[in-house]
Amino acid sequence: MSTTIDFAGEKTLPALLKMSLPMMAATFLSMAYNLVDSLWIGNLLGEEAMAALTSSTPVILLLNAIAMGTAGGGSILLSQAVGAEDRAARERLLSTSFFVSLGLCLLLTAGSEALLPLLLRGLGTPADILPLARDYLAVYLLGYLSVFLYNYFAAVLRSYGNTAFQAIAMLLCTLLNAVLDPLFIHWLGFSGAAVATVTSQMTALAIMLVYLARKRLFSCHIRQFDRGLLLSLCRSALPSVVQQGVPAVSTAFLTGLVSGYGVSAIAGYGVACKLEVVLLYPAVSLNMALTAIVGQCVGAGRPDRARDYLRASLLFGSGLLAALTAAVLLLARPLAALFLSGEAAVSLAARYLLVVGVGYLGNGLANCFLGAINGAGRPGTGMLLTALYHLGARIPLAWLASALGFGLTGIWCAVLAGHLVAALSTQMAARRLLWGEGAPSLPAAAKK
Repeated sequence: MSTTIDFAGEKTLPALLKMSLPMMAATFLSMAYNLVDSLWIGNLLGEEAMAALTSSTPVILLLNAIAMGTAGGGSILLSQAVGAEDRAARERLLSTSFFVSLGLCLLLTAGSEALLPLLLRGLGTPADILPLARDYLAVYLLGYLSVFLYNYFAAVLRSYGNTAFQAIAMLLCTLLNAVLDPLFIHWLGFSGAAVATVTSQMTALAIMLVYLARKRLFSCHIRQFDRGLLLSLCRSALPSVVQQGVPAVSTAFLTGLVSGYGVSAIAGYGVACKLEVVLLYPAVSLNMALTAIVGQCVGAGRPDRARDYLRASLLFGSGLLAALTAAVLLLARPLAALFLSGEAAVSLAARYLLVVGVGYLGNGLANCFLGAINGAGRPGTGMLLTALYHLGARIPLAWLASALGFGLTGIWCAVLAGHLVAALSTQMAARRLLWGEGAPSLPAAAKK
């Protein structure tokens, strides 16, 4: 298996764009995928259905975060093995991480199905929309295995510098979902949207598997399962899962706070969250791209190249996010009106975007720094930083603002503060790690 991009040897900006642009295309398509769901649900089924979808979203985000974090943690080690050109380590990592991921996914699916009512009540879901949210999630969980495995295989491809196929798979999946959504909603109501989502996700996984088989880019054998790698995988994957999961917990907490302000507030907040992914997903793409890039540079013994890629990503990401933020803020109200006709919900969504607006640039910078920190083999540091600005800033500030009577605007200001804290804290940590101590070497467990 060969690397698609030699990050240690190629020119910085062309290699960064070659890696990150297909990933951004894939995440924008994923965004379109989610927006299509919301557009059909909001326009065909109304405000209550949109509120039920919003109440379901934190559970979906948390499950997806675990899938992405598990895959991302394994890809840190795999990227470093690729950079070191250690074929034996790559093969052991692939087999071990695959079987661990499969077992974890099955446990999560069974546990989530059993705990659905408890989870939704814990989120403060109003009683009149709880059955809708429960039915939607019950169907969604049937396809969780495909989500988990798709994220796993996409992370494997990223480790080798291959991101173009992910964009193609997501394009086909998004188009299929756009066609199936109105059909299944017409036949099955609100749960029909979940059926369309599950069908599309399974299709994306099938496309990914066909590609991997034809290109012979993945091999997995039980005899290559290496128990000696389990500790290294846990040390890498658990912090990555927390990094992905803490924002989902934060969103769940905010959803619970907003639920106390009524169904219109939940629906408006849900629309705002759908729109802000236009500004969050490019940053997430740069995070994942830098994790693989810096991992390869570290494995090749070139921390100087890792620093070059971080600088380039900061410049590129800042310019892109500034332009996107300006566009979204200018069009906040008409964009929100595409989802719902209720004036209260539309106004709430537009106000959220206007208050939080400047924070999206900070979020983009933070994601670049976190990607570099993770790729350098310090996912634990990334985990602590993520916990700091969500659990130490956003959540307590949002609770305090609501408790003191500042209402929804106070909660939105807490979200803004979290983004700004993230930018400052991650910048300080990345500078110390990549410019101070230098990049760590390939973990011994992957070398053996």
